[in-house]
Amino acid sequence: MVNENVSLVISRQLLTDFCTHLPSLPDGTAKEIYHFTLEKIQPRVISFEEQVASIRQHLASIYEKEEDWRNAAQVLVGIPLETGQKQYNVDYKLETYLKIARLYLEDDDPVQAEAYINRASLLQNESTNEQLQIHYKVCYARVLDYRRKFIEAAQRYNELSYKTIVHESERLEALKHALHCTILASAGQQRSRMLATLFKDERCQQLAAYGILEKMYLDRIIRGNQLQEFAAMLMPHQKATTADGSSILDRAVIEHNLLSASKLYNNITFEELGALLEIPAAKAEKIASQMITEGRMNGFIDQIDGIVHFETREALPTWDKQIQSLCFQVNNLLEKISQTAPEWTAQAMEAQMAQ
Repeated sequence: MVNENVSLVISRQLLTDFCTHLPSLPDGTAKEIYHFTLEKIQPRVISFEEQVASIRQHLASIYEKEEDWRNAAQVLVGIPLETGQKQYNVDYKLETYLKIARLYLEDDDPVQAEAYINRASLLQNESTNEQLQIHYKVCYARVLDYRRKFIEAAQRYNELSYKTIVHESERLEALKHALHCTILASAGQQRSRMLATLFKDERCQQLAAYGILEKMYLDRIIRGNQLQEFAAMLMPHQKATTADGSSILDRAVIEHNLLSASKLYNNITFEELGALLEIPAAKAEKIASQMITEGRMNGFIDQIDGIVHFETREALPTWDKQIQSLCFQVNNLLEKISQTAPEWTAQAMEAQMAQ
């Protein structure tokens, strides 16, 4: 069928018809035939690009069913989307790159996933397919998440949570991921802004991690025993350890607590700071030094006396935040009252308006 003595027009048609019947076979049998066919076609692969692409798509689907993510991805990588003679349309290339990136993520290989999401990035502006645009945004957010770029991931997830084309339950799921990534992010101004955005979003009150969000937004010290429930919600890659042996969550909470301490104290010894953060004094000093150096916390370290000095706190922003929090709580209370006793609420509102 693929012999050079056979007319190319006939060979292509026969191979196309042959490929259409293979998906009806048992997966194991079809997989063997697909591999055999690809091997035989290889010497004339340029002449059968369309058929090869179809075979590889079907073969990848079989590997995906078997949860053999890496082989599924590598089979799709073999489609010459940019180097072949056939001109593939933008949507086909975009969809294939996104699928490869997703499969590599499933195989816990964010480096390869990022390489293919970057290729998709070059195409996504050319596509008018809304579903593909959403798939791109989801995949890109997941890549950032896996690469521990948590603030960028949180921003992408939060953006997805407002897309009306996405089902409501999936929007809430995206919001949950935005919240988790924000909590795991390094302390600093970007994270503080994201915490404020999420805290003001009433939908977050439905999420299990809302209690942690509230404590972080209000700059409260968080103890280790308050994190067990939240830690259980994290995905496997979010439970990884950092260079100093602590988990990503532990590191994020230590930095948060240190930033909170900087708003409570003018200065504190390393020993006292270590006790407050529930870590050794040397580790507390190292983290404080790093945060000050990176501009994520204002202050300086006195090595001789073993003290970290924090920049003088501004009282007004703190008062503003506390008043804002009180207003949110009053609004929530009023909403609950109106839900429980709507008639009484209506009468009270009328009486208030009449005054």
